[in-house]
Amino acid sequence: MRKTDIESIGDLAGEGLAAGGTLVKTMHEGIAARPFGILGPFAAPVRVTHDAVARRVYSGVRGSLRAAARGGAGLVATRAPADGAALRSTPRGSFAVGALSGVYGDHIAGRGKELAAELGLRRRGVDVPPTRKGLAAAYRDATSRLVVFVHGLCGDEQCWRLFPLRGRAGRPTYGRRLQDELSFTPLYVRYNTGLHISDNGRALARLLDDVVAHWPAGVEEVVLIGHSMGGLVARSACRYGELDGRRWTDSVRHVFCLGSPHLGADLEKGTNALAYAFAQLPETRAFAAFLNARSVGIKDLRYGSCAEEDWCDCDPDEFLRDRCTETPFLPDASYYFIGASLSPGPVGSLLGDLLVRMPSASGRGNGKGRRVPFEVDNGHELAGLTHFDLLNHPAVYEQIRTWLTRKPVRALPAGERERDHQHEHRRL
Repeated sequence: MRKTDIESIGDLAGEGLAAGGTLVKTMHEGIAARPFGILGPFAAPVRVTHDAVARRVYSGVRGSLRAAARGGAGLVATRAPADGAALRSTPRGSFAVGALSGVYGDHIAGRGKELAAELGLRRRGVDVPPTRKGLAAAYRDATSRLVVFVHGLCGDEQCWRLFPLRGRAGRPTYGRRLQDELSFTPLYVRYNTGLHISDNGRALARLLDDVVAHWPAGVEEVVLIGHSMGGLVARSACRYGELDGRRWTDSVRHVFCLGSPHLGADLEKGTNALAYAFAQLPETRAFAAFLNARSVGIKDLRYGSCAEEDWCDCDPDEFLRDRCTETPFLPDASYYFIGASLSPGPVGSLLGDLLVRMPSASGRGNGKGRRVPFEVDNGHELAGLTHFDLLNHPAVYEQIRTWLTRKPVRALPAGERERDHQHEHRRL
């Protein structure tokens, strides 16, 4: 492991321990506030002394914990080889960093920058610069058809081959099968899932602009496939690519969202409600602060935020308020959703795929409020699968392949559709 990685881990560990001290301090203050509040002015002198002593003690504890973690990491770093491998370059290290980024990625971006993953292309565990030379060296088998894979929360580009955990031996990835069967070149994106979805969307739009401009084989077609949060990032990238006038959007033909919470994730909504309830009492306010420290990327999943307007100048911890705006589709691209449920019937409908339920995955909700405009024939539900099964499952691939090879149907204007229907009726 590199020296800088070890120092970054120590810095993050120190901040984590200090945050634990703050949690205890806040609980102490909340519990003490109750009797002081009851006694009122009579307890004022004692309260002033108590608060002053508590601040100094907890400040010292937090400083000591922070210094101990950093000092220990610094000692270990002195023994690390100067040319050691980056933590993110190993499968286990990459998985750990991805999970940490998902939960606290916005904090990591400010601290422990060595561990923060910047959005970019990866191939065989190595970063691929989006330059003409870099792309030509990494993709010697490049074709004019690109399929871009965007992973979900707490993941990385390896998720597409690591899941599902059961029965995965020998199972080819979607990218490999699309390459072998339909001559697509698969591109895998890694990004910091703890950042705002809209920020990652803009970054992906910039990256794809560079890729298409410097692609060694020319580009005729671009397909985006996103899992979970990745589907929202793909939708956001298309929108910002169009708004910013980026040329790559002209080549987008298909956008697939696999288990994406277009209308929000129930787990995040529940966490928001729990944190709000904790914040109402001084004794439990510390737990609210702990829960609210989760990343802004997770908070964006509360209602499926894809645009900056959804969160800008808003309280990210306000109680269950949907501020999400419409994110239009690209006019010349087809958008699809694939959702899963554990089983058919009421139980499957209630649990969904354990993380996302079909009303959100389909963008249809309960008939009220927002609705994502997927075409009637561009959605598919699979029973007996979990959220992570969608990353690599034969039934999912077959549906993707069916849509990719389906003959395009020209949409007729309303009047022309009516005349065509009347003509067919007379003929019969």
